Amino acid sequence: MLYDGYHFWGMHLVWWFLWGMFIFWIFAVPYPIPGQRFQSDSPLEILKKRFAAGEINESEYREMRETITHDHTKSK
Repeated sequence: MLYDGYHFWGMHLVWWFLWGMFIFWIFAVPYPIPGQRFQSDSPLEILKKRFAAGEINESEYREMRETITHDHTKSK
Protein backbone atom coordinates (compact mmCIF):
# COMPACT_ATOMS: atom_id res chain seq x y z
CA MET A 1 0.00 0.00 0.00
CA LEU A 2 1.15 3.48 -0.73
CA TYR A 3 -0.30 5.38 2.21
CA ASP A 4 0.38 2.98 5.14
CA GLY A 5 -2.51 4.36 7.21
CA TYR A 6 -1.43 8.01 6.95
CA HIS A 7 -3.83 8.91 4.18
CA PHE A 8 -6.07 11.05 6.37
CA TRP A 9 -3.36 12.89 8.35
CA GLY A 10 -4.28 16.22 6.72
CA MET A 11 -7.93 15.78 7.64
CA HIS A 12 -6.95 15.10 11.27
CA LEU A 13 -5.19 18.46 11.37
CA VAL A 14 -8.30 20.15 10.02
CA TRP A 15 -10.47 18.53 12.69
CA TRP A 16 -8.07 19.51 15.48
CA PHE A 17 -8.09 23.06 14.16
CA LEU A 18 -11.90 23.11 14.06
CA TRP A 19 -12.16 21.72 17.61
CA GLY A 20 -9.63 24.29 18.82
CA MET A 21 -11.58 27.12 17.20
CA PHE A 22 -14.84 25.79 18.69
CA ILE A 23 -13.39 25.66 22.20
CA PHE A 24 -11.89 29.14 21.77
CA TRP A 25 -15.28 30.43 20.59
CA ILE A 26 -17.02 28.97 23.64
CA PHE A 27 -14.72 30.70 26.12
CA ALA A 28 -13.72 33.87 24.30
CA VAL A 29 -16.95 35.17 22.79
CA PRO A 30 -18.74 37.31 25.37
CA TYR A 31 -22.30 36.05 25.03
CA PRO A 32 -24.45 36.37 28.13
CA ILE A 33 -24.95 33.17 30.05
CA PRO A 34 -28.51 32.63 31.28
CA GLY A 35 -28.80 33.29 34.98
CA GLN A 36 -25.79 35.58 35.11
CA ARG A 37 -25.83 39.33 34.99
CA PHE A 38 -23.23 41.11 32.91
CA GLN A 39 -24.63 44.62 32.86
CA SER A 40 -23.41 46.79 35.66
CA ASP A 41 -25.83 49.15 37.33
CA SER A 42 -25.75 52.78 36.33
CA PRO A 43 -24.53 55.26 38.94
CA LEU A 44 -28.09 56.50 39.40
CA GLU A 45 -29.37 52.95 40.04
CA ILE A 46 -26.64 52.40 42.64
CA LEU A 47 -27.58 55.69 44.29
CA LYS A 48 -31.25 54.71 44.40
CA LYS A 49 -30.37 51.38 46.00
CA ARG A 50 -28.22 53.09 48.63
CA PHE A 51 -31.02 55.50 49.46
CA ALA A 52 -33.56 52.68 49.66
CA ALA A 53 -31.25 50.70 51.96
CA GLY A 54 -30.88 53.69 54.28
CA GLU A 55 -27.16 54.15 53.71
CA ILE A 56 -27.64 57.82 52.83
CA ASN A 57 -30.26 60.38 53.82
CA GLU A 58 -32.52 62.38 51.50
CA SER A 59 -30.32 65.49 51.32
CA GLU A 60 -27.26 63.40 50.41
CA TYR A 61 -29.35 61.54 47.83
CA ARG A 62 -30.51 64.79 46.21
CA GLU A 63 -26.99 66.24 46.14
CA MET A 64 -25.50 63.11 44.61
CA ARG A 65 -28.36 62.75 42.11
CA GLU A 66 -27.85 66.35 41.00
CA THR A 67 -24.13 65.72 40.54
CA ILE A 68 -24.73 62.53 38.57
CA THR A 69 -27.41 63.98 36.31
CA HIS A 70 -25.39 67.17 35.78
CA ASP A 71 -22.31 65.16 34.78
CA HIS A 72 -24.42 62.88 32.59
CA THR A 73 -26.01 65.73 30.61
CA LYS A 74 -22.66 67.50 30.36
CA SER A 75 -20.97 64.49 28.73
CA LYS A 76 -23.63 64.20 25.98
